[in-house]
Amino acid sequence: MTRSAIELDFDLYRTSVDIPGINHATMSVIDIQPEGVESTLLFVHGYAGCADTWEYQINHFAKSYRVVAPDLRGHGNSDAPYSQYTMPEMVGDLKAVVDTLQLPPQFVVVGHSFGGSICVEFANAFPERVAKLVLIATAGEYPLPRAAAMLFRLPNWVYRPVWRWRPRWNADIHVMKRMFLNNMRRWRGWPLLRNLSCETLVITGARDNFFPRFVFDDIGRMIPNAEVVDIGTAKHRVQLERHTAVNRAIDRFISDDGRKSSWRATGETPLQPRRPWLSSYSAGTPHSVPIPKQPVHRFLESAAKWLPKRAAAISQGETLTYEALNDQSNRLAHALVGMGVGSGDRVCVVLPTCAQFVVAYYAILKAGGVVVVPNPDARGPEVQGAITSTQAKVLVSLVEFLPMIDAIQPAIPGVTIVLAELAKQDIPAERRREILKRGAFLADILSDADAVEHGPEIDVAMDDLAAIVFTSGTTNQPKGVCLTHRNLVANTMQLRHWVPDLQYGKEILLAVLPLCHSYGMTTAMNLPIAVGATIVMLPRFDVGTVLEAIKRHKPTLFPGVPAMYTAINNAPNVRSYGLNTIKACISGAAPLPVEVQEAFEKLTRGRLVEGYGLTEASPSTHANPLYGTRKVGFIGVPLPNTDADIVDLRTGDVLPPGQIGELRVRGPQVMRGYWDEAGDQSSDDESVLRDGWLYTGDLALMDADGYFQLVSRKKDTIFSGAYSVYPRDVEEVLYENSKVLEAAVVGVTVEGDEHGGQRVKAYVVPRPGTRLTEDELIALCQRRLEPHAVPIEIEFRDTLPKSFVGKVLRRLLVDPNDAENPA
Repeated sequence: MTRSAIELDFDLYRTSVDIPGINHATMSVIDIQPEGVESTLLFVHGYAGCADTWEYQINHFAKSYRVVAPDLRGHGNSDAPYSQYTMPEMVGDLKAVVDTLQLPPQFVVVGHSFGGSICVEFANAFPERVAKLVLIATAGEYPLPRAAAMLFRLPNWVYRPVWRWRPRWNADIHVMKRMFLNNMRRWRGWPLLRNLSCETLVITGARDNFFPRFVFDDIGRMIPNAEVVDIGTAKHRVQLERHTAVNRAIDRFISDDGRKSSWRATGETPLQPRRPWLSSYSAGTPHSVPIPKQPVHRFLESAAKWLPKRAAAISQGETLTYEALNDQSNRLAHALVGMGVGSGDRVCVVLPTCAQFVVAYYAILKAGGVVVVPNPDARGPEVQGAITSTQAKVLVSLVEFLPMIDAIQPAIPGVTIVLAELAKQDIPAERRREILKRGAFLADILSDADAVEHGPEIDVAMDDLAAIVFTSGTTNQPKGVCLTHRNLVANTMQLRHWVPDLQYGKEILLAVLPLCHSYGMTTAMNLPIAVGATIVMLPRFDVGTVLEAIKRHKPTLFPGVPAMYTAINNAPNVRSYGLNTIKACISGAAPLPVEVQEAFEKLTRGRLVEGYGLTEASPSTHANPLYGTRKVGFIGVPLPNTDADIVDLRTGDVLPPGQIGELRVRGPQVMRGYWDEAGDQSSDDESVLRDGWLYTGDLALMDADGYFQLVSRKKDTIFSGAYSVYPRDVEEVLYENSKVLEAAVVGVTVEGDEHGGQRVKAYVVPRPGTRLTEDELIALCQRRLEPHAVPIEIEFRDTLPKSFVGKVLRRLLVDPNDAENPA
């Protein structure tokens, strides 16, 4: 089975259900439940089938229903015990699925072929549980020619030489033989069909001659008041061959109000009243995304299973396939366990954007550990602070960073060092021996011929901690944000569906963002791996190198920051690099000027939209619709499964559209809390988490359509007497002078000031070659601003302190010594 049409990776939604009466044997069950959905469909595959044979139905109905699809015992991914495979066993298995997964009191049951027969038995045994029944290509009995039946009496060894060539969803030979001889061959369902009391839909194909036609044609006549739909030219696997027609028939039958059931419908949904922005979503973007109950590293394991030979990462001139990437992460995971890393232990990673980062990241998670990443601007003291505050057991870094590691070594004496190399280093033998006393070289671990290729068997729960990501410290000292597997998986899936036309196994993503930042971690690593994309990795942004990479690798996706897109727009001969393969870009971390957006889209013919997020939300919460309405100056609308509103700073009351207050968000991507040095999540003395809501500290407003616009950081707001001054308002006026290259505004305290509170001070970088005076800027502000917003002082600078994404670090303008303090 290919994945060309897959919208949901079913493997991410699998769970296990014990097979009744058999120790240590389980069924693998797909269980997909969008947010706020209760209505449930239970799909049962046929003889020698598996849950994946419902691929089109799962993709369609999981958009507005809970969908449960088990691999029956002995089939697909389920265990194959040497039981009898009788009908009571199969019905008991369905009952175990229903009870274990706590399905609602009534649900719709859909069965194909002999799976439909099992459903008929279940509906007779538990009529109170079945709301409606759908039978597809199901027969009243299954007569085979005598010669064909005799084949099942041959010994198993006859089949062994050819059995490995069977389709992957078939059952083992002993399963097929026992299920046929003890169950299917003996089944006569005519009396049971007469006894059905629930509404029933029978779907057949006119060319289905798998068995004599009467066993299909008579089934609709035997069921009281059954609705029969003939799909026409379809054969036995009608749900695959004519899936659109089958889905339409089921849709119409199970919808009590005759509506079209689709999470991609543009009409109002149950979520719409509290989320008015849903009507602004792009066509094809879901209103709700089912979140897999799996750890983050399942993304890599699934891609390695389905796309083993596809290029996963292209880094430093080398290509790693998904099979190799998964193998290397498994090897390192076992090595980390050998170094003493256990469940919940922290491992610090200080690496640029490269394949080794991906290997280390997933290896740590597979070992049950927690990835600790200092912010991208971190130097020795910040790295030391991240290691000591989280009590990290291992540091994974570069040989090229040895001077920094040597400098902090006395403060981290018990930490094991694992060193990677971007390029082959000529390390003297004595120096190498010294390093090996402290740890190991990553290349040695990955080349160990005796290493175990599968990952450690360590249970990792959705709510286990996955990463501690340190903030950039724009207004405060960096903090360690605690993100769980649920947080990171949820945000990955939210962004995956924000670009609805992504094709599994066919995308190429250009990764220049630092993977140690939550923005890069999610958009440039977890997201592309979740869709089986090839990641072209560059350790730093250099416009010439980036353009050469675009020309050579032809990426389709390019997440970045406005400064990157600006540099590309202004590059000489930029059109000669063939940027028109880029179809989608999400810009974050800083406001995206409309001029930059329009110029980049003209170059690429793709879509560039502004988004918003913060490390505490994994990081994305808002984005402009990729193919819908985009509003200039707005950060867009909340992502699926995300609530957002604006609250009054004083009362905490929710404000109506158009009024400025604090932006707060709620969703599965919101962090668990901040890390404290006591070794757990802090109680968060600043109370950014309240009743499930994350108070962002950003001042914003929401318009009538549910689009959000940022005004200022709450902590950047200047309180001058009875007035509030937003730095952006003053900065925009300063930018009206063409001689201003950069401007930043902060609040300062002036002793004895008659206005009380703070006054406005501006820092300005003049354009090179211009003569700019304080008087002309003050005069401009006096003409354009209210008196309380006019700066009392303008200080000229050669540069402004910035984070890696170009955000001005205002705290360093107020207190330059703050940069010397460790994280």
